Amino acid sequence: MNYLRLGVNIDHVATVRNARGGESPDPIKAALIAQNAGADGITAHLREDRRHIKDKDIERLMAEIELPLNFEMAATNEMKDIALRLKPNAVCIVPEKRMEITTEGGLDLISQFDRLKSICHQLNDNGLRISLFIEPDLRQIETAARLEVPVIELHTGTYSELRADNKKNELKRIQRAVDYANELGIECHAGHGLNYENVGQIASIKKITELNIGHFLIGEAIFLGLTNAIDKMKRIMAESRKIEV
Repeated sequence: MNYLRLGVNIDHVATVRNARGGESPDPIKAALIAQNAGADGITAHLREDRRHIKDKDIERLMAEIELPLNFEMAATNEMKDIALRLKPNAVCIVPEKRMEITTEGGLDLISQFDRLKSICHQLNDNGLRISLFIEPDLRQIETAARLEVPVIELHTGTYSELRADNKKNELKRIQRAVDYANELGIECHAGHGLNYENVGQIASIKKITELNIGHFLIGEAIFLGLTNAIDKMKRIMAESRKIEV
């Protein structure tokens, strides 16, 4: 299928809300706007320290939006239990450090294999669709296959931070990772640091089926409005795939 899905991460609407307390701006309202603007899914990361998304936000997203919810979580028993209770459409396990500003790199599946195996099996046994947020590294992808997950999300942060003339080798690494994952029967998503200027080359990789983008779109919404920001991103993605929107 040539269509590339866009998942909109609403975490940083909650960041703005929490800066002052209270209820505004409402991340669920942002999710509903994204839904009406043509987003294919909503992503929300319930961090252990609850710095942006709160438990009640996840519960409201489950109740109030029609789009699939991609529930990002650390590999902890607390988050596993929340996922098992709420049963979102998808669970993406991500690395999480208390002091980091944003997610720094992908999970090391090799060093965390036993803990991840236990959590993945419990989620899988309860019918949850699991993805793992990892670097575009062949060893990590091979380990993802051993963990029997159907989806990986490739961390594009390194690609996004490189100057335009230095991106070539990283793009090759991402392409090799996507090809290898597909050989192993694993679906590929990608995200982190993507914007209007750099998304095209990632979107043009045909075997990537979904991009998850948040911080940039929420920032652009200040200037364009969220509907227009999403519409522009979808058009760039579609042009990179040469399809109609």
